[in-house]
Amino acid sequence: MVWPNGYQLQSRDYRIERVLGQGGFGITYQARHLNLAQDFVIKTPNEHLRFDPDYPKFVDRFIKEGKLIAKLSTNNPHPHIVRVFDLFQEGDTHCMVMDFIPGESLWRRVQAQGALPEAEAVKYFEQIGGALQRVHEAGLVHRDAHPGNIMFRGDQAVLIDFGIAGEMVPVTVSSKHGWNPAFAPLEQMKGFREPTVDIYTLSASLYYALTGQRPATSFDRKIDDVELVPPKQFVPILSDTVNQAVLQGMELKPSNRPQTMGEWLYLLQTCIPTTIVSPRYQKLQEFLAAGKWWEADEETARVMLHVAGREKQGYLDKESINQFPCEDLRQIDRLWVEYSNGRFGFSVQKRIWQECGGKVDYRTEERLGDQVGWRKRGEWLSYEKHAFSSKAPLGHFPMLVITWDISSLTYRLVNCKL
Repeated sequence: MVWPNGYQLQSRDYRIERVLGQGGFGITYQARHLNLAQDFVIKTPNEHLRFDPDYPKFVDRFIKEGKLIAKLSTNNPHPHIVRVFDLFQEGDTHCMVMDFIPGESLWRRVQAQGALPEAEAVKYFEQIGGALQRVHEAGLVHRDAHPGNIMFRGDQAVLIDFGIAGEMVPVTVSSKHGWNPAFAPLEQMKGFREPTVDIYTLSASLYYALTGQRPATSFDRKIDDVELVPPKQFVPILSDTVNQAVLQGMELKPSNRPQTMGEWLYLLQTCIPTTIVSPRYQKLQEFLAAGKWWEADEETARVMLHVAGREKQGYLDKESINQFPCEDLRQIDRLWVEYSNGRFGFSVQKRIWQECGGKVDYRTEERLGDQVGWRKRGEWLSYEKHAFSSKAPLGHFPMLVITWDISSLTYRLVNCKL
């Protein structure tokens, strides 16, 4: 049964305002909390799923992933991920309470206003890509990052409505949404649950944002050899970099796509090939290529001190950071990002710093330190106690240089548009 407008829940202080959406798996409602006088979203499984033999598995997945998403909401919440506040039952119906975001979706914005300018679209998709990085770090895959699940709150894009149990296709359901197939990779229909699913879906959503057109479905491309028209054919002024990022992210074979969201985000950046790296950074390139993270971190510090003329002092102060050449910062960042498959680099740290509030103050520095693994149990780690490994937390390196003056260097990264 779909709850009617005005229905008041018995187990919690919510009144149903209206149905926001209904798909094959679930129903979402806008609900008013009667004591707080605030609106929230309540998501429930569809009533007719009870007759599906896999319904108990679906409910287990619903509860398990709801708890995991709630953890993302409490431990340093990500500004571009919808928050989950509560899981409960209303009679036999399982309910999940989430943020209500009153803005419009990417789907509706493009339908109403047309395709987005490249710079604007890339900004939003870097935000959502960063959100999905956090999701993947938590061991989850969203599976439904299509334009209807990307909402706007001011100038911020927010990822909503995780495709919980999306790999399970109930026998009683033939379709989730009329237009979702344009944004889903072929392997998703077989229950594939890897980050490359989200990379395809997000790339297809960027295709739509840039062109105003739904891309050819993966099914039609595979079965009927339908061509995927490059977005640049619709938008001739589109940069080759972004055009290629979309096409690589929408490769039919998962193995041909970027394997991590960090790799895909890196493709969105305008970059120069590392084969023409400046001679002063060749030693850094060699260490990174060999996976020698300790040596690469110390080499980064050495070469930056040399560029700034601060070898004697042995550290960068606020003035030398403010005057540090942007092109050198970009060169160092490109090397770290490329050889870490998008895990490390100044641009990764800047994105995390912005997620932590983006303020030039010590509290934000602490949040950043907690997030990237420079602090444990409220204490900053000494240099030798850090994990010099590719499995270090996202954004962990470069570490020695930035911890000299975190706020000044992160602010410089913003000014240099890393």
